[in-house]
Amino acid sequence: MKFDTPATTNPIDQLKVIGKPTERIEGPLKASGQATYAYEQHEAAANQAYGVMVDAAIAKGRIKAIHLDAAKAAPGVLAIVTAANAGKLDKGQYNAAHLLAGPEVQHYQQAVALVVAETFEQARAAAQRVKVDYEAVEGKFDLASVKDLGVEPKDELPDVNHGDFDKAFAAAPVQFDQTYTTPDQSHAMMEPHATLAAWKGDQLTLWTSNQMVAWSVGDIAKTLGLPKEKVRLVSPYIGGGFGGKLFIRADAILAALGARMAGRPVKVALARPQMANNTTHRPATIQRIRMGATADGKLTAIAHEGWSGNLADGKVELAAQPSQLLYAAENRRVSMRLAPLDLPEGNAMRAPGEAPGLMVLEIAMDEMAEQLKMDPVQFRILNDTQVDPVKTERPFSQRQLIKCLQTGAEKFGWDQRKAQPGSRREGRWLIGMGVAAAFRNNLLVKSGARVHLERDGKIVVETDMTDIGTGSYTIIAQTAAEMMGVGLDAVVVRLGDSNFPVSAGSGGQFGGNCSTSGVYAACVKLREAVASKLGFAADQAEFIDGQVRVGSKSVPLRNAAEGGALVGEDSIEFGDLAEKYQQSTFGAHFVEVAVDAATGEVRVRRMLAVCAAGRILNPTSARSQVIGAMTMGVGAALMEELAVDKKLGFFVNHDLAGYEVPVHADIPHQEVIFLDETDPVSSPMKAKGVGELGICGVSAAVANAIYNATGARVREYPITLDKILSSLPEMI
Repeated sequence: MKFDTPATTNPIDQLKVIGKPTERIEGPLKASGQATYAYEQHEAAANQAYGVMVDAAIAKGRIKAIHLDAAKAAPGVLAIVTAANAGKLDKGQYNAAHLLAGPEVQHYQQAVALVVAETFEQARAAAQRVKVDYEAVEGKFDLASVKDLGVEPKDELPDVNHGDFDKAFAAAPVQFDQTYTTPDQSHAMMEPHATLAAWKGDQLTLWTSNQMVAWSVGDIAKTLGLPKEKVRLVSPYIGGGFGGKLFIRADAILAALGARMAGRPVKVALARPQMANNTTHRPATIQRIRMGATADGKLTAIAHEGWSGNLADGKVELAAQPSQLLYAAENRRVSMRLAPLDLPEGNAMRAPGEAPGLMVLEIAMDEMAEQLKMDPVQFRILNDTQVDPVKTERPFSQRQLIKCLQTGAEKFGWDQRKAQPGSRREGRWLIGMGVAAAFRNNLLVKSGARVHLERDGKIVVETDMTDIGTGSYTIIAQTAAEMMGVGLDAVVVRLGDSNFPVSAGSGGQFGGNCSTSGVYAACVKLREAVASKLGFAADQAEFIDGQVRVGSKSVPLRNAAEGGALVGEDSIEFGDLAEKYQQSTFGAHFVEVAVDAATGEVRVRRMLAVCAAGRILNPTSARSQVIGAMTMGVGAALMEELAVDKKLGFFVNHDLAGYEVPVHADIPHQEVIFLDETDPVSSPMKAKGVGELGICGVSAAVANAIYNATGARVREYPITLDKILSSLPEMI
């Protein structure tokens, strides 16, 4: 199905199932332990062995020798994989570094070997006997020291130079110029990277924890030198990803190599301390914001320049991206530079680009509002735009940022905020409020599905779409139920198998909208097949309450499958509407904090997110997505930082004892409001996405609230006690 004209009235608009708060249909399986994750596929293949990864102890250099005799002699050892016996390995399209080192080492804890044994304990014990001689060379591990080596990244965000920024900035009556930093951050998902691999002849099957099945099939095939059709990837349940499982990692390749060498299925899971350095992370940034404005607060010039670092084939963190579209200004400069670093690979983490970019831009907006002596909410409203600021002939398909800000201000009690920092106190606690705009682009990716009508009247949906804890099973079931006129109990959803049609996958906030649109397209095909079978005109047939109706004639849906199951298969392909209209999602975050006047301890007391993100397909799971994202935003603001050993080149705090993340007790009250919005330009579902919007701007709202409470303006994340103490008001 080609989607190249805005959606009109269609069966989804009935809203009998879509748009209703719905509990996750796979919830009971997860709560009872029956949902099988990658490492728990005990019945998938017989006689499973265990692999334990040996990782590099240097950040850059070469392997001179690997001593394996002691490990080979250990009890239960079946095979040891190294680059020397693995055969020729390529590098996946989505990988910056090779997933098995040798002889070159590209980053700390890059895999150098896999030990396979009968039991996990035997594999772990033998892996400790592997000894490696290295020749280390000097590397680059400090972004600030290599910032000036940054280059314009290829095939990513091109520099934006609109108008004459330098002239407009110099002429502006009010000017602002500050630099901010955000640190390296870890995905820290609950489920580690894990894979079970099994060979049947030359056919490889992997049960793995992966967000993007089709991407990963391609990269596994490329890495191992196999035809794509010889690789099957199965990923029905994923215990969190946040972008860290968009791409194949060492566990998948090592498990495949280990299984081939051992001649039996092998399972590999990365230990928690290996994940931060062996897999990907959100890279640190340095960002400079300059703004020029008139005395009454209209922005005339804005420049957002950023730097991040990565390996030679890595990508830049597109942190400056929000400043291309979020606020009006006739003159702007937006650029990102990629500097060379020898740290582990930086890559996508929830809301890449916008999340770290808004951590900075939305503090700068507050600082500029203060210079102008304006309310921060009103300053943002004043500088709203309904068109792409660079391509003014291109309108936004929907843009309710002002309503998000106004609604949030009213519901949160923004009028009770005191503009003077440090002026509201409750005993030992200094109280402050902060606000930030939320923004995330609406991405569109081709997505397919296959839908069956079985003889018993059941609707079965098959697509390689994944569920990373986001509720994909449920919204896909809701879509099929709405389209085919049945209840949720009549729908069976099968996900995460490369034998199914290729979907958008889970990432970039595009998964929900695009995957359900693919199911919509397949259901249209199935409706046509059903109507034809029953002798009805497809464009006149209504599918309601398990019946197919045309005029006064009604036939049970299941009758169409009496002679055998009917199948509809199709994909949604998006046309050029995204070029004619700027498609984005918007929101506003409001935060209230209390800061201990003596110690600087920060407690987030309440949070509100107001979101405008197209049709909300399931308010229950959408709310869960947003409050989870809000919690991640608090972590980024107050505690999350991968500490870099700048001499040896690795992340020191590489476990959940040293890398702190928020817990339930840290956030006592969170509220989410979804504005009533449909976007017919986006898809036939008239939806967009909301899972990443929820993190965008949160950290800045926290930072702005801390400033309002204390007068401590911190421009270096995370905002830890030592950065607040010197600015606290004197004790009375």
